[in-house]
Amino acid sequence: MAQRLSIFPLAGALLFPRAQLPLHIFEPRYRALVSDALARDRRIAMIQPRGPGEPAPLFDVGCVGHIREVERLDDGRFNIILDGITRFRLLRELQVTTLFRQVEAETESFGDADAPDALPSIMRAEIEREARRFADSRGVAVDWTEVSRLDDETLVNAISAIAPFDAAAKQALLEALTLVERADLLAQFLGFFRRGDDDPATLQ
Repeated sequence: MAQRLSIFPLAGALLFPRAQLPLHIFEPRYRALVSDALARDRRIAMIQPRGPGEPAPLFDVGCVGHIREVERLDDGRFNIILDGITRFRLLRELQVTTLFRQVEAETESFGDADAPDALPSIMRAEIEREARRFADSRGVAVDWTEVSRLDDETLVNAISAIAPFDAAAKQALLEALTLVERADLLAQFLGFFRRGDDDPATLQ
C-alpha cells in the first residue's frame, strides 16, 4: 500500500533500517519538517538528490526514520537522531503547500522488518581487511578492537554511511536487497576508492 511521506533530501546522508543518523536542522523548510513530524508520527524520510536543481531530482529509494531524540535550540534549530525503520521506493511526488516536499511511496518490496542473517566469516574478514586498507590510505586512526565487536549489519551499514564515496556508490549500497549483496558491494567500493586516491574518480 502506498503511503505519504515527508522527505528530507540530503546528498551523502544514508540511513539504514536499525541504524541511526544524527542531523543538525537549520534551514527553515526542514525546521518546519521536524516540527510537523513531532506533531504527528515523528517520521522523516531520508532520500538522496540525484543532482542539483530546485527542486532537485530524487533517487528512487530512501529510508524512513523515526525521531528518537530531539534537542530544540533557542534559535529554532534542532539536533535530532533518527532511527532507521524501513527503506521505501518513491512512486510519485505530491503537490503540496508545505515548505517541505512530500511523496507517495511503498515499503513492502524491501522486507526490512527482520534483521538479516550473519555474513559468511570469509566475507566479514574481507570487509574488515578492506576497511583497514582504506583507513590506512586516508591516514584515519580507527579502534579496530571496537570494530571487531560490531555485529555484521552494524559494521557494514556504518562503513557504508560514513565512507566518503560519491552519491551513486552510496545509493547502490542503500538499494542492495540483502546484507550479503551490500557487503560485497562495500568491499568493492573500498578497494575502488582506495586505489583511486591518486587518480580521483566517481562511480556513474
